[in-house]
Amino acid sequence: MELKQLEKEYRVHVYETGPDGRATLWSLFNYMQDIASDHAVRLGFGREDLLKKNHFWVLSRMYAEIYDLPSWFDAIIVKTWPSGTDKLFAVRNYEMRFPGGRNIAAGSSSWLIIDRTTKKIQRPDDTLTRYNDDNKSVKSPVRSADKLAGASEDGVVSSSSKVKISDLDVNLHTNNANYLKWVTDTYDLNFILAHSPLSAEINYLAESRHEEEIVIKTSRDADEVFFNHSAFRINDNKELCRIRIGWTEQGKKK
Repeated sequence: MELKQLEKEYRVHVYETGPDGRATLWSLFNYMQDIASDHAVRLGFGREDLLKKNHFWVLSRMYAEIYDLPSWFDAIIVKTWPSGTDKLFAVRNYEMRFPGGRNIAAGSSSWLIIDRTTKKIQRPDDTLTRYNDDNKSVKSPVRSADKLAGASEDGVVSSSSKVKISDLDVNLHTNNANYLKWVTDTYDLNFILAHSPLSAEINYLAESRHEEEIVIKTSRDADEVFFNHSAFRINDNKELCRIRIGWTEQGKKK
């Protein structure tokens, strides 16, 4: 069976860039989620296909290594392909590059199928597991996303903010990439202007909804490269998301 892949060209819009004029982390993750959704529809297991079985997709984990960041109006090429299953996860890989071939990022995402009524995880069917064999000859560009530890107990807690209408997706839950936006907003502006992301990894643990109050707890590894973040809902102290971001000073990437 021919390997199923999809490539799309995107143009970086001004509203997808940050104060340094380059694409934001959450914009990169939105590109990957957009092409994943598009490809799933083309392969016959998109959102509407799953709803016919009373199921829906949930993004559980995502990991990306960032090699370069495009700037406003740059054209970029994003490629994706399903790489089979890992236990209950359906795994999908990504590569992102400039049209000339220079690499921008590579990533891997792990998805779960949930029953709408019971809210229980469903085992991937043969439609997805067949990609285990299809992709044996294709090396994953990065490792799969791991289970994260989250911020340490003595981490710094941000001021609270409410989930806004503009944060919501079609399911009335916070858009997955917006957690990256919330976390970035807790950094000092001078740090963002002086640093570039090396990697970003996310574990989604629970949903958040309109007008729920959220805080971000942050701790920093001893190597001062990696920052660990945990998003909590205030009213029940439920941990919603864990994010680990690696940073380097601008100009130090090889």
